[in-house]
Amino acid sequence: MNAIGWVAVVVVVLVALGAVGYFLATQNRRRRLQDRFGPEYDRAIQETDNRRVAEQELLAREARVAELDIRPLDDETRETYAKKWMEVQERFVDAPGFAVTEADALVTAVMADRGFPTDEFEERLNVLSVKYGNTLDRYRQAHEISGRAARQEAGTEELRQAMVHYRALFEELLMDSPRPKEADR
Repeated sequence: MNAIGWVAVVVVVLVALGAVGYFLATQNRRRRLQDRFGPEYDRAIQETDNRRVAEQELLAREARVAELDIRPLDDETRETYAKKWMEVQERFVDAPGFAVTEADALVTAVMADRGFPTDEFEERLNVLSVKYGNTLDRYRQAHEISGRAARQEAGTEELRQAMVHYRALFEELLMDSPRPKEADR
């Protein structure tokens, strides 16, 4: 085989290795995004109907969150929020609609104290999806029920479900913060 033949073989091998490397890198990025975003990964693909566009959107969300000053709550603030949550749950018995509205406001307050943006609901969802993708659909449902509760269009079972959904995100938001001492529980 002459020199031109060897060069052609080397070029073909290098192109094949590059293609395999690109494929593996794409698969690794996809797996990482699926692990990080959970069900939100699939939701993003459904909304855009284009995997590449959806993945770019998810990467942009990660970059946005990296710019934010997300911080844990100190022990005292965390314990105060935990007590407020207990009070909201207790009010559910007598005023379920009001309790759900309070739960929504309390979750939003915790987000704000942690450094998450809270002005627009869609922005909240996008930012929360980076860290809480597995819980985010429950938050979405709770928020929708809360809106219907404000218009007195939600039944007691729906309100109970909203409280369960809010509690899931509330606990995750607090979980990233220091835990109270065992004696204080």
